[in-house]
Amino acid sequence: MTDLTVRGACRTFAGEHAALKGADLDLQPGQVTALLGPSGSGKSTLLRAIAGLEQLDIGEIRFGDTVWSEAGTHLPPEQRKVGLVFQDYALFPHMNALDNVAFGLTGSDRKAQAMVQLGAAELGDKARKFPHELSGGEQQRVALARALAPKPQVMLLDEPFSGLDRRLRSAVRARTVAALKRAGAAALIVTHDAEEALDVADTLALMLDGVIVQTGTPEDVWFKPVSAAAARLVGDANVLSGEVEAGRVETPFGALACQDIEPGKPVDVIIRPAGLIAVDGETFEVVESRYAGAERQLSLKAADGALWYANAPAASALRAGDRTGLELDTAFTHIVANRS
Repeated sequence: MTDLTVRGACRTFAGEHAALKGADLDLQPGQVTALLGPSGSGKSTLLRAIAGLEQLDIGEIRFGDTVWSEAGTHLPPEQRKVGLVFQDYALFPHMNALDNVAFGLTGSDRKAQAMVQLGAAELGDKARKFPHELSGGEQQRVALARALAPKPQVMLLDEPFSGLDRRLRSAVRARTVAALKRAGAAALIVTHDAEEALDVADTLALMLDGVIVQTGTPEDVWFKPVSAAAARLVGDANVLSGEVEAGRVETPFGALACQDIEPGKPVDVIIRPAGLIAVDGETFEVVESRYAGAERQLSLKAADGALWYANAPAASALRAGDRTGLELDTAFTHIVANRS
């Protein structure tokens, strides 16, 4: 099957607001790419450009050797073989689940094809139900079945799980990813939820201010962010500014080796809360201790007034007003050049 590539994608609205500022992205068949970024970062605009619903000002989109978008060329959406699932699912309220999935299919066996897709989504017994008779998770799966029915080469999903309650999300995400894998299409899931992105992605792409700032496996992006801003997109992070001297950076928890950045250069030391472990001591005051299921999330104040964030076991006795020491686990630490 064929890769989809986006290079230098730019899109400006109303002559002023630049939603895309040279975004690059690769989608591979059989792989799920999660595009993670805050509201207004350009995620949905990029998805719509890939679908053909937005025309680029500059840049190109190619599916293999076929040009979808570039200067003077804009292949219309109906010629791109793209499946779309929107945040609100966009099901036709006057059609039952079977007719929704069959919509857009051709041939005398269109309803049989639709029934196969409903069966794959474990909704064969809901074929005659109308959208208002289905749960949110069932509606999402009908929308996915409808998008997959024409056998698209690229699947685009825009915040597909945001309307579901937390109890349902994990199960529906797992079903969705399994369906996308079976279809073998190149899939892009747009989300602002870091937990969701880390859960579904083979490849995770981070987007800020119209640009893809980092792409990699979820593990690489979480453990080795390219900047403090990228680190905070995928989870909480302590960030300490410092300077490289003799191949080391000083921190309140001791000096850290830093051989790959020139001496005298400013750096950010990124420490995940999981990397700060409470130990005997009086150095830090607990400002807040919040129970969060499997762990307790701590906010702590150092003698210089700096705030630090750490995780402790759920059974930890630490509460606001207590004092403790902190020990650093360097597996949760990453040092990057400060380019600001």
